[in-house]
This record gives sequence, structure tokens and C-alpha cells, in this order.
Amino acid sequence: MASGHSFYACTSDVAETFPTDPKTIRYTSHWAGAHHISSAYASERQREMDKEAFEIMWRDSEPGGPAEGCFFRHNSTQYRSDGMDPTAWLGHMPGFRSVSNTELVPGTTQGWTFTTLTVYPPVYLNWLLGRFLANRGNIVRAHLQHISQAMDGGISGLPQKPDGIVACVGLGARFLGGIEDKEVYPVRGQTVVLKAPWVKYGRTVIHEDGSHFYMMPRVTGDVLVGGVRVVDNWFPVPRGEDRDYLLEGGLALCPELAPPGIRAERTPTIDDLRPLIVEEGCGLRPGRKNGIRLGMEWPDVGSQTKIPVVYNYGHCGMGFQSSWGTASVALNLLKEALTGENPGKAKEYEIWPADYTGRRDYIC
Repeated sequence: MASGHSFYACTSDVAETFPTDPKTIRYTSHWAGAHHISSAYASERQREMDKEAFEIMWRDSEPGGPAEGCFFRHNSTQYRSDGMDPTAWLGHMPGFRSVSNTELVPGTTQGWTFTTLTVYPPVYLNWLLGRFLANRGNIVRAHLQHISQAMDGGISGLPQKPDGIVACVGLGARFLGGIEDKEVYPVRGQTVVLKAPWVKYGRTVIHEDGSHFYMMPRVTGDVLVGGVRVVDNWFPVPRGEDRDYLLEGGLALCPELAPPGIRAERTPTIDDLRPLIVEEGCGLRPGRKNGIRLGMEWPDVGSQTKIPVVYNYGHCGMGFQSSWGTASVALNLLKEALTGENPGKAKEYEIWPADYTGRRDYIC
């Protein structure tokens, strides 16, 4: 953020990895599904942020819209056996309704169907980057050991010392000097992408024990299957046993993943899905014990002139779902810091009720 407090024309994005780079375990967004299905539960603020993000993506995904090729609109059904009713946080979705008992998949007790969209991350992320650059944004590739390196203008390629910083550092928040948030931890995920262009809808199942599977169609004609969630696991490549676990769960959730010719002759098995595999992915979701950190402070870490730092990290499995919503909060915090009447005053944006003890873990 350069001097003059221009929030649009003088912004620099400092990162170690960019969307144009090959896929890597160090950049989780490439490996995301990513459908927009909120899991806000009891958090009113999380619901608001998720809803804002959906509305922006829905607008951009309109036929003929600026990013139509980054999305695939489709019907999705969520099945549950955990007794939770998602109406409070999904009721705004187009066409939202409960399903009848005859529409349920085995092992579930309730279901809801609605229209949503799937993001195709490799294209969408580069579209966002192109949009940023077209609006005179500046990108700088750098590896930081301490946030003071950015605060003091010690990054080669930055036009000048910043007036403010927005730290969207993901898992890096655990290790970056000056932040070192030990509440941040990895939640390992794994996915399988299948070439199944005959499947045009998505499904999610959430069991009473917290286990879940999901499958979602992409604009490419592929279908992504996921459902692996392992806390504090740093393993960086796909595992064969996890692949089979996903294929079994995906086939149980949606037998139509198997080719129509095979289904016409016999009951399909996961061996019928193996030839359809396009890609296997593995990512480390940036979990955080108390949920997303959205806050602002004026840290005293060596800079002669204090500048505000806005924190926006810890989204775990809700990065795309809440992206535009949390960005709005972060921008407002920065504006308030740079133009407000109480410079130097820290502020934290509480997303989850302090006394909440429900199923917040599912957002990962």
C-alpha cells in the first residue's frame, strides 16, 4: 500500500508463489474443489461473508459475464445424518428446498438441494491475477523471514515503503517472524479428479461421526471427488489408500460416476473409476483453532514509523467460500486504520461466538 492512501492504484502483492507457477504443496488454492457451499453454522458474520462471496461469484459467472469460463453452475444436494439443518446458512441459495425421503442416499436422514457453482481454481486464480495487474497492481516474488522486512521496505522490487500491510499468509502465519501464530495448523486434504462429463450435478454427504464426501462437476467436464481431512498432517503427496477411500465414498454417493455403459450391464466398482482418473491432488488447508483471524494492529517490530497490519488468514476449507467477504472486512479495517480518528488502536473482528461449542470443525 503506497503513500497517498489510494486503495486501488498503488497496491503490491508480495508472495513466494503465484497462480502462474506449477502446482505445489506450498500453494493450496490450486488443489481446491471448489464449490460454494457455506458451512457457517452459528456464526452470523461467517454467513454474511460467505453470502457476499457467493453473490459476487454468481454475478461473475453469469452467461456472458467477465469470468463465465472460470465457473460451472449446477444443482447440488447435501445429505446429512448428523441432525443439523443448514437452512440458516444455505437458505439464500437459488432454488433451496428440502428433499423427500425417497430422494435420500443410503445412510442419511435429511437432505437439501439448491443451485450453486464450482470454481475452476487454475483458471479463476489467474483471472484474478490478471484483473489485479490490469488495475495497475504490482507483484513481487519474495520469501520473507519476518514481517518487519515488508514494514521497513526491505523487499527488492517494491516501489516504496508501504503505508499498510494486509497479511494473507495462510499456513505461513505459524512460522513468519512477527506473527508466529501457533493456533495455525495444517489440515491435510486429498482429491481425485475423474473424466465424467455425463455428471452435471454435485453431491455432499455428512455423516453423524463427522466424516464426509463430496463430488462436484467442473467447467472442464471433469468431476472432483474429495473427503479427506486429517488434522496436523504435513504429508505432501497423494496416498494410494486415500485415493481408494475417495473412490469408494464417491461411488457410494454417486454411482453415476461410473460410465453409463458399465452401469447398464452390472453394478460398478471402484476399478471402473480408475481409468477415468485425470489427476490426484493433495493440499494443506490453513486451519486455525479459533477460526479465521480478521484483525488489525500497529505492531512494534522494528519500524521507525508504525504502520497498520491487517490479518486475514486461517480460512481452512472455506477460502473460496468466504473470499470476497473476508476481503471486504480486511479492506475496511485498513481504511479505518489509515483514515480513522484513533490511529494506533488495534481491532479484532470476532467471527465465531465466544461460547460456541458446536460443529465448527467441518469448515476444514
